[in-house]
Amino acid sequence: MRERIEGRTQSTVQAVCPISDLKLRKHFIGRPALRAFGLAAVLLAPAGAVMAQDAQPIAEAPKPAIMSDLASQVLLLDVVTAGERLVAVGSHGHIVYSDDQGENWTQAQVPVRQVLTAVYFVDAENGWAVGHDSMILHSSDAGQSWELQYRDPALDKPVDPEGPGLLERPLMDVWFRDAQTGFAVGAYGIFLRTDDGGANWEDRSDSVDNEYGMHYNAIAPIHNAGLFMVGEMGSMYRSSDYGDTWETLDNSPYDGTWFGISGTGQTGQLLVWGLRGNLFRSENFGYTWQPVEFSNRAPRATLLGGNLSADGKLAVVGAGGVVLTSDDHGKTFEAHTRADRVALATAKRLPDGQLLLVGQHGVVRASANGLKDEQQ
Repeated sequence: MRERIEGRTQSTVQAVCPISDLKLRKHFIGRPALRAFGLAAVLLAPAGAVMAQDAQPIAEAPKPAIMSDLASQVLLLDVVTAGERLVAVGSHGHIVYSDDQGENWTQAQVPVRQVLTAVYFVDAENGWAVGHDSMILHSSDAGQSWELQYRDPALDKPVDPEGPGLLERPLMDVWFRDAQTGFAVGAYGIFLRTDDGGANWEDRSDSVDNEYGMHYNAIAPIHNAGLFMVGEMGSMYRSSDYGDTWETLDNSPYDGTWFGISGTGQTGQLLVWGLRGNLFRSENFGYTWQPVEFSNRAPRATLLGGNLSADGKLAVVGAGGVVLTSDDHGKTFEAHTRADRVALATAKRLPDGQLLLVGQHGVVRASANGLKDEQQ
């Protein structure tokens, strides 16, 4: 059993929404550097120990998410497309979807209330969402309804009055290379794999050289190169066979926490971002790195999430309402700060060129540079 590591990372919920009304079952602890802001810290946040009280199971059975007309207006952490549909996930087990490019949102039926940190659809119908308590949900109807496939097996064990308590390992990202094989990664180096569409998930944490159990915050495919994964304390990993074997890198350009990755749409090229506005680009699958250039003043705020659009445009967002946009496959960026200064978890370019921003206040349609709201 891995020795417990204290003082690591703060909850994403606390980072993105510092004054949150969420009453989490476990208390999240964090390193001073991440307490400042960081949605990514959100996904990142392992919890403290739960002290045993009696011989009851460590956690009760999951309860369905409460249906709410405001589900699209509270903390959301990720958004993707399922065919032409948009699907977003976040706090309280909320999953919402839109069939009109974010103008209107419908809440999905979800069997859990835990914070959901990431979502991925491998095709127009089949998607997976992950979150706290190592939960993995699956949808086969483009996000309208969800079933629970997996949660931390330790939660169903009886409390040991003499034991150390539960070390929660929330999942922070998920990716599938086809409808059968996928990976879910998260806190303290948890690395899960399925080869049957999620019917069974296997703990493959030992397949990655991660001696100190660093948190994994993001995993993403890089065009014609493989998979790339990043986490805390500058940790970086790559897989040239899309997840079967992994190499741990020792040439990170920054020794602080990375929160996100994106390919640029060009072979072997990728961007990584994290604390204090650090944003770097590699043109050779992580063998060398260069700081990204800005056409105006570079941001210092923590960068949390972002996406590449089909036409090679990129958007990266973060704490304090920072929005970065690039029209040249990530070679240069323009930085803007929204007037509301609301923490943003990720952004997605819509077909009409507008940005869909996701974060502390739910989902918002904004102008191409993220400044002007198209919908309040």
